[in-house]
Amino acid sequence: MIVIIKSGTSREKIEELKSEIEMDGCRVSEVEDEGKCTLGLIRNSAKANLPRIEANSCVEKVSKVQQPYKLANRLFHPCDTVIAVNNETIGGNKLAVMAGPCSVESEEQIVEIAKLVKASGAGFLRGGAFKPRTSPYSFQGLKTHGLELLKIARQETGLPIVTEIMSADMIGEFVQNVDVIQVGARNMQNFELLKELGKTKTPILLKRGFSATIEELIMSAEYIMAGGNENVILCERGIRTFETYTRNTLDLSAIPAIKRLSHLPVIVDPSHASGLWRMVSPLSKAAVAVGADGLMIEVHNDPENAQCDGQQSIRPERFKKLMEDLRPFAGCEKKVI
Repeated sequence: MIVIIKSGTSREKIEELKSEIEMDGCRVSEVEDEGKCTLGLIRNSAKANLPRIEANSCVEKVSKVQQPYKLANRLFHPCDTVIAVNNETIGGNKLAVMAGPCSVESEEQIVEIAKLVKASGAGFLRGGAFKPRTSPYSFQGLKTHGLELLKIARQETGLPIVTEIMSADMIGEFVQNVDVIQVGARNMQNFELLKELGKTKTPILLKRGFSATIEELIMSAEYIMAGGNENVILCERGIRTFETYTRNTLDLSAIPAIKRLSHLPVIVDPSHASGLWRMVSPLSKAAVAVGADGLMIEVHNDPENAQCDGQQSIRPERFKKLMEDLRPFAGCEKKVI
């Protein structure tokens, strides 16, 4: 339920109304947008005394929200959310570009790639320390040693690091060492993990599951936000369809759909979506053209010998060219790189 407050209402009157609503057992979320105050009833809204709320002299309008998600809903938060990460932002008028290898392999590798992607304009370094793999015999990542190597690369370049968490027992270490914690597609509906991440303040990059609907993705974000962490970034990384030419099928329609439904920033991972390095550039341009707030791109200096996903990684020189090519597309959406 949304309660829109009349313009010019005093702070005292607003607080009185909030107290009355909370006495009914509801949680109230207040949003200020261009001088307009809106109260969102998050929990137990059915218990709210609707006639009493509508009769209040400071209430302009009461609307019911049909969607099951509240905190992530644009109706509760009309302005786009912009998440600050060190000196970078995700959302707003700057295109956030996260680039780096699928997995961290060595100090030399990750530091070299970090320097190259930064020189080309990337604002974040992505790299997997813990790797969820379909086969138990595939490379699983360097784990905690990989985290240490990412920290060295951050120290060398100043780039905030983005890496994937696998289990709740690693949250303490990730909060201490990682700038953006990634929740992979396989863990999108690991609700116990999401609840624990909700107790932190670290930005969470939430990837869409292979077969998840848009509403299910936003509901997973709601789990994190309900715990108190509203720094959530959504990521479209391709969904499973009948098509086998590409690794997944990139759902570009998800970006404008999410933008209409939610205020949270949304980025696109064209590397995992296609699984083919040749398609990363055109899909990146398309993603920016439909309004994505950022991109997550796999870059490797020796993809033929990569430990993981070399076939979808682009070389640093191709990444540099892509960043140049993206500028006019970003400009059309009033974004800068």
